[in-house]
Amino acid sequence: MTTIATRFGGVDWLRPMFPGFAVSVLVAATAQFLSEHYGAPAMLLALLLGLALNFLADKGTRTAPGIEFTARTVLRLGVALLGARISVDMLAGLGGPAIALVIAGVVLTIGFALVASRFVGRKWRFALLTGGSVAICGASAAMAIAAVLPRHEKSERDLVFTVLCVTVLSTVAMVIYPMLAQVFHFDARDSGVFLGGTIHDVAQVVGAGFSISPETGDTATLVKLIRVSMLAPVVLCFSLVIRQMGLADEIVGGKRPPLMPGFVIGFLVLAAANSVGLIPQIVAEWAGGLSRWALLIAIAAVGIKTSLGRMVEVGAGAIVLIVAETVFLGVFIVAGLHFMG
Repeated sequence: MTTIATRFGGVDWLRPMFPGFAVSVLVAATAQFLSEHYGAPAMLLALLLGLALNFLADKGTRTAPGIEFTARTVLRLGVALLGARISVDMLAGLGGPAIALVIAGVVLTIGFALVASRFVGRKWRFALLTGGSVAICGASAAMAIAAVLPRHEKSERDLVFTVLCVTVLSTVAMVIYPMLAQVFHFDARDSGVFLGGTIHDVAQVVGAGFSISPETGDTATLVKLIRVSMLAPVVLCFSLVIRQMGLADEIVGGKRPPLMPGFVIGFLVLAAANSVGLIPQIVAEWAGGLSRWALLIAIAAVGIKTSLGRMVEVGAGAIVLIVAETVFLGVFIVAGLHFMG
């Protein structure tokens, strides 16, 4: 009797993927090692190291299929596993006004991106990609949002550019924002809301928060995870609006984007399971660590896929847009904290 494994080719289809996957893992491990010893963000290092190895993604190389697989499938696994860190209980301790402020910051930053993009000559796709990544959770959000945007010939370039910029800006914010919290005379809780509500990537939020105090670090992490929890509804809203306006048909050499990617559904399922206590704390922590590694490996693969020469084509206007979005979010959160007293 033919087994299911034989019928579907067993793991034979995975063998061509191994060289590219192995290279991506090696780049990620190197980035993590350098990060631990020299203090630079691992995500940024993985991206830069990957860009230097772009030749490994050339058509016909043994590593190309695995790099494509890693940049797509491993990335989706990493985003889905983020859901295991989200629960409804985390909302209760922060309070209604602070939660409303954080959610408003997400929504208004995306709206600001759509308006500001017109002044720098950027289209709606780029505005949603950058605005969503700044508003929600940096590199993770950028990669999730890219999955539901109609693809075009510059999709990969725009994604890598966005990841690079938000990671650099997160690193700068990790150093500067704790000092700004002192300038604004924020207490430990308000400092946590400020840092968690404005810094793009989770790792930098944790670093900035605990550099002030344990209480600030805990609050900053909580606020950041609330922003991460906005990922699924924002991606769904983007998908619905794109389809309703007929923009999903504006595709160059790609497929119609899904209404709700499977990995975002996985994110929601894990978040729901964690909310009702089905995921033990140790498993949630393990899933968080695995998610981080999956995203790091995927970032390395995305970097390898991207030509550094094409990155230069993006232009200064794109940088101005992402910086403006970051400043807008920061000003909004600070104003909101002062308004709430």
